[in-house]
Amino acid sequence: MKGRSEQVREAAEALAVQALSYIAQDGERLGRFLSLTGIGPAEIRSAAREPGFLAGVLDYLAGDERLLTDFAKDAGHDPETVAAARLALGASSWEREIP
Repeated sequence: MKGRSEQVREAAEALAVQALSYIAQDGERLGRFLSLTGIGPAEIRSAAREPGFLAGVLDYLAGDERLLTDFAKDAGHDPETVAAARLALGASSWEREIP
């Protein structure tokens, strides 16, 4: 049986994946996201498994009020839900480590 904190984290991760999918649905949105994060389209899946990436997706989303509002409306969430998910995931910025 999962604890409350694990359930909250899983819900936050699911929201972040939903946000990433929303970003990826539009070429312009995806291009801007990739440009700012420094990852390529082929690297998204592997990057999503790195610690902090999903929190970074929500940080990115929260940093653009229009994008946040559009996502929240499209997904049927309040923008405050995104803020709560960011906190559940640690709300730290994700930066790609470049070898």
